Amino acid sequence: MNIHLSRGQGSTRAADGFERRAFTVADLRRMEKAGILDPDERYELIEGDIVLGMAPKGYRHERIKLALNRGLSRALPDHLQLGVETTAYLSEITAVDPDLTIFPMMDTEALRGPDILLAIEVAHTTLSKDLRLKAMVYAKYGVRELWVIDARRLRTHVFRAPVDGVWTQAEVLPSEADLMHETAPGFRLRLSEL
Repeated sequence: MNIHLSRGQGSTRAADGFERRAFTVADLRRMEKAGILDPDERYELIEGDIVLGMAPKGYRHERIKLALNRGLSRALPDHLQLGVETTAYLSEITAVDPDLTIFPMMDTEALRGPDILLAIEVAHTTLSKDLRLKAMVYAKYGVRELWVIDARRLRTHVFRAPVDGVWTQAEVLPSEADLMHETAPGFRLRLSEL
């Protein structure tokens, strides 16, 4: 079996200081087609690195995600859609799968950072990664707003208004706070009530 992988952006450098080959979205698609990567396996491509082994989701994670899905779906106007684990191809070397996204009606293959009005990550075991690495990636590629929901403590980290790859507004909402978003009139959810 012959597989040709593109050169992408060259290499990445991990914390250990050793260079790694940077993969592209096109590389991932070829690896899936060849059976090297299982399309049902959970992974993301972040700045050229394949990040494997997303942790299994627990009961609380799913309960929060379902409540958000139900509430946002009912409240969104017809020109917007709610993606559930919809892959966002933020660049040639970055493809992520937020738990939920709000974006205009469009072909999801064309979905890019600035199209995403809200990305939501519900984190149980991945909180540190979501607050650091993923928040940085979302800001870099112009996602307009990010919620990282701490499923253990029922707090929501809200990041807004990225400028030059940096969030200019950030706050932490307690479980009693109303989660609301301007794109979904009438949507209101309190994590403390779940």
